[in-house]
Order: sequence, then C-alpha cells, then structure tokens
Amino acid sequence: MKVALFVTCLNDTMYPGTGQALVRLLRRLGHDVDFPMAQTCCGQMHFNTGYRRQAAPMVRGFAEAFAGYEAVVTPSASCAAMVRDWHPKIAAGTGDRRLAGAVDELTPKVYEVSEFLVDVLGVTDVGAYFPHRVTYHPTCHSLRMLRVGDRPLRLLREVRGIDLVELPDATECCGFGGTFALKNPDVSAAMCADKVTSVRRTGAEALCSADNSCLMHIGGALTRTRAGVRTVHLAEILAATEEEPS
Repeated sequence: MKVALFVTCLNDTMYPGTGQALVRLLRRLGHDVDFPMAQTCCGQMHFNTGYRRQAAPMVRGFAEAFAGYEAVVTPSASCAAMVRDWHPKIAAGTGDRRLAGAVDELTPKVYEVSEFLVDVLGVTDVGAYFPHRVTYHPTCHSLRMLRVGDRPLRLLREVRGIDLVELPDATECCGFGGTFALKNPDVSAAMCADKVTSVRRTGAEALCSADNSCLMHIGGALTRTRAGVRTVHLAEILAATEEEPS
C-alpha cells in the first residue's frame, strides 16, 4: 500500500519523535511510508479563528501534496478531523470544481493512526512492548468528530507488559481547544486541573493520548504540579518494542 505520513505542524516542530515512531511502526508492519515534503499546515488554526477564506490555499496545498496515495496517516485526531470534515466544505466554497473533486477523492483516505491500524490493516496486536502503568485520555476531536470509539484502547490492551488503567471522567475535555486556552485561560486552567486530578487518581506512570496538543496542555500542568506522570503519544507506545527503550 502506498502510504504517506501527514505529520502535522505541531508534531513537526515540537514532537518530531511522534512522527518518527509512527514511521517505525508502519515499517515494522510491512509498509513503506513516504513523507511528501510539500505538506504544510492543514489550516485548522486559521479556520477555527475565523480566517476561513485564508484556509482555502492550505486545502489546495494539502490536496496537491498527498495526491496519488492510497492512505494518508496522521498522529493527530484533531488534524484528521479538520481534513475529513472541513476540507470538502472549504473546497466546495471556492467554486473550483477540480479542487472540490480532488478533495472529495482524497479525504476518505485520511486516517488517524488507530483508525488505520484497526480498520484498514485489521490489526490490534502490533507487536508492542511497554512495561508501564498507563492511562488513556480520549481527546474531544477523536471522540466527537472522528468517532474512533475504543480503537485506541483495543490497541493498547494488546501491548505486552502494559498495565492499562481506566481514567476517571475520561471523556471530559482537558480545556485546551487550541485558541480556547488563550482566549479563556481561567476556564481552560480549571478544566485542566480537573483532568490532572483524574490522572493522578489512577496512579499511572504515563498519560497516553492521540493528540500531542492535548498532551502538551495536560503535560504542562502535570509538570508544574510535580505529579510524576509523563505524557506519551499513542504512536510512541505502539512503536515501542523490547529491543528499544520505552
């Protein structure tokens, strides 16, 4: 299968190890992975802030960068949701039928990592080994837009050595929400404090999620409160093996 990695701008600039882990994982499962150098931002930040017209060139650039691939895999439920839910609407609004057609053809091939593994490859046991106590935070975009359901948990349950514990009030938002955290800092901080309390109650060594944006937000609070809990992306756990440090 001709697979492309959509790393996203946050991961590329702040969490490159997540993209590298996803490539290792997919290669271990027998797939070559391309990295289209022309890829840039999907336009989510601009779109959510009201600059919808300015997001159109990014939609066009995304369609051009990833044209011809059988699957586009990303370690971001948030960005996958932006592409699948909003790119077709933005493209249609430009009046460019060729662009709209290209976007409509491409977007069903864009997958968050757990969707790709479970739905496309049909695997839950990816040969991972992660001997730590872990709790999982399902992000709002993964739950409410992509509707990934229990796919990440099904993958985590098959990881050898893991002690997977349930997160209390797991479906509650962590308070990040992109610019929401900047425009509503007090509310955002209060929501994050509740999430940190839930994480600490689990006794977990690590908090896992499918979006580094949320992990960045929660992780900052965990560090400031000296909770002793690290954050780790789902792809990094699934890429870990007994031969590699975890």
